[in-house]
Amino acid sequence: MHNVTLIKGDGIGPSIMDVAVKIIDATGVKINWETAEAGLAAFDKYGTPIPDETLASIDKNRIAFKGPLTTPVGEGFRSINVALRQKYDLYANIRPAKTWKGAQTRFDNVDIVIVRENTEGLYMGLEHYLTRQKDVAESLAVITKEGSDRIVDYAFKYAKENGRKKVTVCHKANILKLTSGLFLETAREVAKRYPEIVFDEKIVDATCMHMIMDPSQFDVVVTTNMFGDILSDLTAGLVGGLGLIPGANIGSDAALFEAVHGSAPDITGKNIANPTAVIMAGMMMLNYLGESVAANKIKDAVEKIVEQGEYVTPDLNPDSKIGTAEMGEAIISAL
Repeated sequence: MHNVTLIKGDGIGPSIMDVAVKIIDATGVKINWETAEAGLAAFDKYGTPIPDETLASIDKNRIAFKGPLTTPVGEGFRSINVALRQKYDLYANIRPAKTWKGAQTRFDNVDIVIVRENTEGLYMGLEHYLTRQKDVAESLAVITKEGSDRIVDYAFKYAKENGRKKVTVCHKANILKLTSGLFLETAREVAKRYPEIVFDEKIVDATCMHMIMDPSQFDVVVTTNMFGDILSDLTAGLVGGLGLIPGANIGSDAALFEAVHGSAPDITGKNIANPTAVIMAGMMMLNYLGESVAANKIKDAVEKIVEQGEYVTPDLNPDSKIGTAEMGEAIISAL
C-alpha cells in the first residue's frame, strides 16, 4: 500500500484529477489517497494557499500527486509550486516531451526530456524594490556549485538509466559569466564522470532556434530554473501543447507529480479539459513507486486512445464530442 497526498487543485483540477485517480486505481495498484487542499480555493477558505494540514500530509507521505493551482499574476501570494519545491528541496524538475501519434504537430520525431534545476536561480524569490516610489525593482539569481552538480548529475543518471545517448547543457555563460558560467563549468566537470554519454553545450537562445528547426538533435537537456521553465513549454508546443505534458519534481526523499498546465478557469465545469497530462504524471509517479508494470499499462492505454483519436477531448480532435470523463473511461477500457 502506497500513501499519497492528493491535491486536486483549482479550476479544472478536480475533474482531471478524478479521472487520473480512477485510471491509476484501475491498474490494481493499492494507493491510500490522502486528500488535501491547496491553491486559490484553499486561500479563500483558510487564508493561506497551503494550509498546515496539507504540509503535514506531505511531510508524512513524502509523495504528492497534484492538479493545477491558480497563482495570481503580479500580486497576491507567490507560486505554490515554487514554495513546495523549495520546502521539500525538490531540486529536479523532469518534463518529457515526445511526439504523439494522433496529435497534429509540425514534427513527428520529437523525444526530448527537459531536466530543470528547480530550487535556485531567479525563482528563489530574492527580489525587492530599490525606491520608495516602487519604480525600480531588482531580482537576484543564485547559482551554487552544489546545486549545479546535483542537477547535472541527475540528468546524466537519467540518461544512463533510460537508454539515452546525449545530454545537452543549456546556458547563457557568454553574458552571465559568473552565474551561468558556474553552471556550465560544473556541468563540464560532471560530464567527465559519464564518458559513455555524449555531452553537448548550447547557449539558450541558440537552443530555442535549433529546437524549432530540428528537434531531433536533442535528447536530454539540463539547464537552470528559468531557462528550464521556458524550454519545457517550448518542447510542449512541439508535441501538441501542455495538455499532453506531465511533470515530476524529485528530491532526495520526497517527490511531487503534477499537471504542468494551468487551472483553465474559462473551461471549468464544461467537461472538455484534456486529462492526458495529469494521467501521464500519474504514470511517472507509479514508476517512482516501483510500479513499472502498471505505469506501462497506463502509457500504452493512453497512447492507444490518443492515436485512435475517437475518444479524445476536442483539443485533440475538433470534431469530438467526448468529454474529460468519457476519455478517462475509454482509457480504462483500453487498460
